Formats: sequence, structure tokens, C-alpha cells
Amino acid sequence: MVVSAAILFVAALGYMFFQARDAVYHEAMNRATQILDKTSLRVDSILNRVEVASDMTRWLVERHTNQADSMFVYSRSMLENNPDFYNCSVAFEPYYFEEKGRYFSAYTKHVGDSIRTIQGGSDSYQYFFADWYLMPKLLDRPCWTEPYFDYDVATNTSEMVTSYCQAIKDKRGKMIGVINTSLSINWLSNTISAVKPYPHSYSIMIGRGGTYFVHPDSTKITRQTIFTQTLEQPDTAMMALGYAMQRGESGMKLMHLDGKDNYVFYKPLGKTGCSMAIVCPESDIFRSFDRLQNTIMGIVAVGLLLMLYFFIRIITFELDPLRRLATEAETIASGQFDAELPDFQRVDEIGQLSHSFGNMQQSLVKYIDELKKTTAQKATIESDLRIASKIQLGMLPEKFPTRADRDDVQLFASLTPAKEVGGDLFDFYFRDEKLFFCIGDVSGKGVPASLFMAVTRSTFRTVSAHESMPDRIVTIMNKTIADMNKNHMFVTLFVGVLDLPTGRLHYCNAGHDAPLLVGAGVGELPCDSNIPVGFMPQWKFSLQEAQIFTGTTIFLFTDGLTEAMDANKVQFQMQRVNEVAARALENQQHEPRQLIEQMTEAVHQFVGDAEQSDDLTMMAIQYIRQQSDAKMQKSIVLPNDIQEVPQLNAFVEDVCQTVGFDEIETMKIKVAVEEAVVNVMKYAYPTGQHGDVNIEAAFNDTRLKFTIIDSGKPFDPTVQSAVDTSLSAKERKIGGLGIHIMRQNMDSINYERMNDLNVLTLRKKINKKS
Repeated sequence: MVVSAAILFVAALGYMFFQARDAVYHEAMNRATQILDKTSLRVDSILNRVEVASDMTRWLVERHTNQADSMFVYSRSMLENNPDFYNCSVAFEPYYFEEKGRYFSAYTKHVGDSIRTIQGGSDSYQYFFADWYLMPKLLDRPCWTEPYFDYDVATNTSEMVTSYCQAIKDKRGKMIGVINTSLSINWLSNTISAVKPYPHSYSIMIGRGGTYFVHPDSTKITRQTIFTQTLEQPDTAMMALGYAMQRGESGMKLMHLDGKDNYVFYKPLGKTGCSMAIVCPESDIFRSFDRLQNTIMGIVAVGLLLMLYFFIRIITFELDPLRRLATEAETIASGQFDAELPDFQRVDEIGQLSHSFGNMQQSLVKYIDELKKTTAQKATIESDLRIASKIQLGMLPEKFPTRADRDDVQLFASLTPAKEVGGDLFDFYFRDEKLFFCIGDVSGKGVPASLFMAVTRSTFRTVSAHESMPDRIVTIMNKTIADMNKNHMFVTLFVGVLDLPTGRLHYCNAGHDAPLLVGAGVGELPCDSNIPVGFMPQWKFSLQEAQIFTGTTIFLFTDGLTEAMDANKVQFQMQRVNEVAARALENQQHEPRQLIEQMTEAVHQFVGDAEQSDDLTMMAIQYIRQQSDAKMQKSIVLPNDIQEVPQLNAFVEDVCQTVGFDEIETMKIKVAVEEAVVNVMKYAYPTGQHGDVNIEAAFNDTRLKFTIIDSGKPFDPTVQSAVDTSLSAKERKIGGLGIHIMRQNMDSINYERMNDLNVLTLRKKINKKS
């Protein structure tokens, strides 16, 4: 006990020191970062002032390009109004001012406390070959130069500067010269070197090529780069720092420099292409903290020794009555609940413990009575759970379409919960010759999962009634469920929409097991890695597409299939699922009910007598539609102009006569197609923009199909709510009447967005008597 207390105390103290050191660390990081930011902001403000002043001077120069002497005034004004600037040149192309000769550059610079303005340029200094003159000419934009030495011939001195240069253009946009405004690198160096957040910290500055322009070792300035020392002794950390500063990045790195650990904070200096860094020794940052830590640790060591001595004395005194109490407690544990416990006549913890044992004797008898009542209540709860299970299963589809019901698809599904109620779900329904279906697995089990399952299934029905694309359905479901998900539950979900006339499958997988395709062979349907529904309301789920061929079965399942375990905790796994599906395909028994029955039997044989560990749900969908060859195909292309409607009607009437529809049916079809095409002409393209509408017609033995294609903005008319025609025109909501007319006059309508095109398909069954 003493050792444990000491360990706990030391651990708490160590944690306190850890937190304190972490706080010192963060304070140091913030301090250095703030100093670095302030220095950078100061430099940025000067750079911005250089650019603004240069822009204003260029504006004046371009309006007086025929007045050579005015250039000296503009150049001198730049330095008079901005004493921080080092020099300013207004230089022109050779022989621009013929009376001035080949060279003309109004050059002004600070000389001590005065300002000197001269005409620059000569055969020994042909300024139009200098970097500051060529860069804006070649780049065709203003720019900052790499630092360079500016030589003053008159005083035989030089100064390292960085320049902001931009082109001067005439009224035709032709470059006629360059304005060059410079800042002294010495000024930048003094500003940066003054930054010392700690006694032994120092600053550095490098140019675009890594050359030192500021460094505590003056022998390295302009003579070495940040990479020089890595040539003799490779240092990946220093190289990484150099590359990061060259790329203009900001950040902090812990590095070993000059035999010490240092924190290096770096940041770019505006648009100059330079970057600065502050190097702070770790020993400086934690010096005060380390002194305090050593003092406290000495005090703690003495305190622990004293505490150990007193603990041993106290524990020895207290253990004797506890031994006696332990002997009597063993008597009660043997079943002698009427045994008398020793009365220590104490009010401390030992006395309370003796009193608690006495209360325990009385509580045992009472507990046995309550246990009987609890057993009866449990039976009631189990009855309620059985009823809840029936209600939950009743929410799921019970009637599954077969070949006898439909000629395009047959389906079967099963759900076996691990408990009375579970969190698995499946659902499907038909709308506009599309099969909407889903399968999901809620996190957890029991009543909470079953409630979450009910919400998910209800949300699927509600959302898919107004959305046709699975990614939109899942995205809206995710936002709806995540916004009300207080208990942080989630559901893996697979949502698919199968276009029954074409066999085209659009689907979205939200963290669920990939389905199997059983047809030409057995293989997984490719699925993107999306997160489950309920985690992040803003997540954008992806849409995928696949072609399902006639005879292919889509087999969907939850992880209760692959993770079913036998008595030895061995899982069924995906390999066995593939083997069962392959055998069913080989024996031509891969219709939905056959495949699920074989899979269920295989799982039961594998699991044996082991208890079911998870909900087991399977759903199989077989596409059985036989495609008939088209007997006729016609098409017409119309501009988005409603004046072309008579031509459209003539086209539709000709098609209907070819098929053999009577006048009444022909009129209905004309109204439906006209409503669809006019809607595209009016709304698909922005006002005044030309666009084409392509109408294709085809029929076979059973159906006439019109396909309307446009490249306008995406719009799915099939998601419009049904119109209540029992209401008056004033009472009805605006919109939706056109799609209502199309639904009434045609047997099905179908919308798809393919290759950035809107594709609306209207189908009409051909009555053999027509």
C-alpha cells in the first residue's frame, strides 16, 4: 500500500511536471512565432509601400513619357517621400530620348543624410542587361529580384539590395522602360538580427538559392548557402529546412545544431523570395523550468521517506482488528448468516466495515425475495421484446417478386436477428421502372439498434421518393441521421437503383460489405471507400455505376454472414461465401431464393450449435429482362425554340402511325412528348443561349420508346411530388403538373444524367389490338 501510494504520488507529480513542461513549450512556441510574425509583418508593410509608391510613380511616368527631365523629379520624389528606400531608377530603352543618347536612367539614391540624383547608364554599365531591367521585360509583370550588389561608381561603394521592378509602357502597350525601387539588405538584416526572444537565440535569412544574407557568423554571409555544410557532412534535417524555406513555407523544426538541440522557427519575407528563421536553443527555453524541477524533486524525495516511515507505523497498528474481522467474514461466506461479528466499538472505517457486514446478513434474505420478483419482471420484458421483434420484421417487405409477377427482375431476402430485435435492415420498392433497394447494418445490437434501424428505413423511403440517384439519397440520409444522432451510432449502408429497361445499376456504398455478382462468374461489385451513415453530416458520398446483364444475380449481405462463428470462434469468412455462390452458379441454382437458402444452409452447418453472434441479413436480386431488337428507330434534332413544336408533333404522329396507335392514343403520346420537350426548351439552357434537343424514337414487339436528350443543366423531373388534382388550381402548389400529364399518358418515365447529358425516356406499351 505504501509503495502504491508513493508510486501514485510520484506519477501525479511527474504528470504535473509533464503538463508544466508542455505549457512552457507551447508558450515558447507562441512567443517565438509571434515575434517572427511581427517581424514579417513589418517587412511586408515596407514591401507593400515600395510597390504602391512604384505603381504611383509608373502612373505619372506613363503620362509624361515625352518629358525626359521630369523623370529626375519623379525618381527624386520617391526617396524624398520614402526615406526607407535605398534608391530609385527610372530607366528607358536605348535611344528612347534621342537627345539624351543611348542611355537614359534617372537614378536617385541616399548618400548619407542627403539625396543625389544623376543620369545613370554608360558603356561600362549597360543597365538594360541587368536582372532588374530584364526580369519585368521577360516576365511581363512586376517582380522582386534576388538580392544583388548595387555599385555606386561615384563613391566606389556597393550595397546589397533587393529591388521591386516593373515595366513602363506607352499608350500602345509597348514596353519603353523600367522603374526600379530598391531596399537595402542591411536594413532587413538589422531588423531581423534584432529579433532575440532568448539570450542565446539568433536569426538567419536566406535568398531564393539558399545564400545566407543574415547570419551570426559574418564569414558565411553571401559566401555560403544553407546547404554548404551538408556537402561535407550530410544532414537531412538541415536540407529539409533549407528546401522548406526556399519553397516559402512557414513552420517550426527541432534540430541538432552545434552539438545542441534547437527549435528553428521559419517564415518567408513577403514577395522578396527571401526567408528568415529564428534559432532558439532548447536549454534557453527550459532553463528556468529545469531549475525549479530539480529543487522540487529534492523536496519530494525527503517527503517520500518521511511518508514511508509514518505509513508503516499506522498500518501495523490498524491491521490487527482487520485480521479478526476477516476471520468472522469467512464464517459468513460459508453460509452461516446468523454468525455474530465482533463489535470493535469504533466509528472509523473498521467499525463501518463491521457494521456493513451486519447489514449484509439482513440484505441477503431481502435479496432472495426481490430476485423472485425480478424473474417475473424479466418474463414480462421478454414477452414485450417478442412483440417488438414481430413489429420490426413487419416493417420490412414481406412479398418478393418472382418470374410469375414480373418479366424484368425477381428478388428474395431474409433477416435473422441475433437477439429478439436487431439492427440489420433491407428494403426495396419500384418507381418509374426503377428498382430502389438498400441493405444496412446498424452499430450495436438489441433495442437501441432496432430503433436506429427503424429510423434508417423510414428515412430511406422518404428521401428516395424525391431523389433518384443513390449518392444523393445517401448524402441526405447521412445529414438527416447525423443531425439527430445524439448517441453517436452509425449504420453501414448500400443503396442501389436498378434501371429495369436497360439493366444499368447506379449505387452508393457507405462503409458496407461489397455485394457479389453471380452470373458469368462470381465476383465482387467494385465499391468506393465511403464512411458509414451517421458520422459526418457534410460528407460527400460517391456515385458508381455498373451494367447488370440478363441472368445476373446481385447478392447483398451484412457482416453477420462473413463473421458467423463456430464453437471455436472461427469465422465463416468471405472465401466460403464465394465457394457457396460458385457452387450455386455451377448447378444453375442462383435464383434469389435458391441462392439465399443454400447460403443459409451452409452457415448453419458451419456454425453448428454455437450461439448466433450477430444479425444475419441477405438479399438477392436477379435481373431477368430479355432485350428485344428494335423494329424501327427514328430521330429528330430541334433547337431550343418552342416555334419548332409543330415539327415535333409531326414527328411523333408519324412514329405513332408507324407503330399502329389509334388517334386517341396518338394524341396522348403527342401531349406527353410535347410537354417533356417544351420543358427542356424553356428551362434547360440559360436565356439567350442556343441549345439542341435530340428526340429519338424506337419500338419493339412490346413497347414504344421516346428518348429526349439535351446538354442543359441537370434536372430530374421524376422526383416531383404527385399533384393532387382534386384541389383547385389556386389551392395546388405551382409546378409538377407537366410530369403529372406525362405519367398519366405514358406507362413509364425514366431520367438519367449520363456524360453531362440529361436523358429522359418515355415508354408506352403496345397493345396488340391497336
